[in-house]
Amino acid sequence: MSKEEQIGFHKGSLTTLAKEREELIRIINVVEQLMQMHIKSLKDLGINLEEEMKNPNNKDIEDRLG
Repeated sequence: MSKEEQIGFHKGSLTTLAKEREELIRIINVVEQLMQMHIKSLKDLGINLEEEMKNPNNKDIEDRLG
């Protein structure tokens, strides 16, 4: 592979990876918004997840919500 082909390959790879990173960030933001919505709904229902998480007997989210 020539030097020019290698340069093109690496530049193309970086462009693709940058787009993938942007999409991943977008997905993470959507997931965060959904989590915040559920946290707010639980808070409105009287469930304080921060207090639940402090309890050392609760090992996972189902225990915290139970």
